[in-house]
Amino acid sequence: MAQPSARSALIAVDVQLDFCPGGALAVSGGDAVVAPINRLAPGFGTVVLTQDWHPAGHLSFAANHPGAEPFSTTEMPYGTQVLWPTHCVQGSPGAGFHPDLALDAADVVIRKGANPEIDSYSAFFENDRKTATGLSGYLADRGVEEVWLAGLATDFCVGFSALDAARLGFRVVLVEDACRAIDLDGSLARMMGEMRAAGVEIRAAAEMAE
Repeated sequence: MAQPSARSALIAVDVQLDFCPGGALAVSGGDAVVAPINRLAPGFGTVVLTQDWHPAGHLSFAANHPGAEPFSTTEMPYGTQVLWPTHCVQGSPGAGFHPDLALDAADVVIRKGANPEIDSYSAFFENDRKTATGLSGYLADRGVEEVWLAGLATDFCVGFSALDAARLGFRVVLVEDACRAIDLDGSLARMMGEMRAAGVEIRAAAEMAE
C-alpha cells in the first residue's frame, strides 16, 4: 500500500489519560503512542480522534455490578461484556486526551460509549453492532477510501475499529508501533489474528517516510 494521501484517514483511538500510565485503566506504555501519532497526522487528508465518554453509571463498569471484580465478564443483551474498572467518565480528568497529543491536527472527535447500557469499543459501532457512531458516513462524505489506525488499545478499541472498517469496505492499515495493548487472557494474539484474516495490513510508523 502506498503512503497516506488525501483519501486516507488516520484514526487515533482513545489516547486518553485513563488509558495512559497512572490512569484508571492504564495500558502499559500507553503514552508511547503520542509521538508517532503526532508525527504521522500531517500526512493524512483526514484525522479523527475517538474518545471514550462514559456516564458514571455505565453497565460496563464492574463497580455497577455488586460483587463483580474488574476484568470479570457478564452477559449483556448484545453478548459477553468485560467488566472494566471505572474509566473515562464524562467530564473527568481521566477522560481528557493526553496533554501532548496534537489536538489541532484533528478534523473531528468521535465520542463513544455514552449509552449507559451498551459499551462501545469500535470507532464505527457500539457493541450491539447496530448503533452507528456516524464515523462511516463522515469519512464517506470526505472521500476517504482507506483508514490507518493507531492508539489504545490494540486488542480492544483499535482492533474492533479495524475490523469494522474492513467490513465497511475501507482499506485498512494498523500502525502497530503506534498502538499498545491490554492483552487480557491472550486477547492481543486473538485480535491480531482476526485483523490479518480480515485483510488488515500491519505496518510500522518507522517504515513511513518522514
